[in-house]
Amino acid sequence: MKAVPLAILTLVLVPAAAMAAAAPSATSSGKFTGKGQLGFLASQGNAHGKSGNVALDLSYVIGPWKHMLDLTGLYGQSQGIVSAERWTAMWQTNRSISADVFAFGSLRYEHDMFDGFQYQRNLSAGFGYAVLKSKSITLSTQLGAGYMMSRPELLIRNAQGTVVERIPQLVQNYAIATAGINYDEKITSTTTITDKLLVDAGSQNTLLTNRLAFVVKISTKLAMSLGYDIQDNTRPPAGIKTLNSTEMVNLVYAF
Repeated sequence: MKAVPLAILTLVLVPAAAMAAAAPSATSSGKFTGKGQLGFLASQGNAHGKSGNVALDLSYVIGPWKHMLDLTGLYGQSQGIVSAERWTAMWQTNRSISADVFAFGSLRYEHDMFDGFQYQRNLSAGFGYAVLKSKSITLSTQLGAGYMMSRPELLIRNAQGTVVERIPQLVQNYAIATAGINYDEKITSTTTITDKLLVDAGSQNTLLTNRLAFVVKISTKLAMSLGYDIQDNTRPPAGIKTLNSTEMVNLVYAF
């Protein structure tokens, strides 16, 4: 698997360093939580293939501030040929205004070898609202505006469908409207459903991502997750499908 692109590391380390620099003293109150996920599949016989995915979600809450870091990686190989490779990183900071209203600022970077974009990155800001907060269900929405920077690329394939050449196109810069929904429902003491929807809509392209997961606890720290991810670019380069979906079975560790 190739190394994580430098741009992702930059996006991750810069805000992380900023948060560390502003970290409270030992006497200050703060809450740090997170979870990591890992999944792998290999097949042999008439067809040879392997795929893997990783995800890391971190959050740090202190006073009215909540800082969140989301990293994901996906890699797939079939018959010795790389068929999927995607890395994403997202940082968001929320500032509570009232019990139900918050302001947010967000940075997002995505590198996908097969979606027709060399990269897609954006920054946005806006406001959010906690629609529902109960013992079993939480639902929040957010709406804002921002700026998207992306670089489409043409993928040239041979007769077998293997990508043999990538031709970068002109960089696209345009304003976007952004909207998101976060839903979490605790069905039983051990079973939870979560769904995260994010839409970045602009004149050149609209990017929609949705991550649905059904999580069953094995112990206080471990769980199994069945996930279904959707990524939809409404205007990718010619010859590229707009919709990509991924089904996953992951082991989850909470900390």
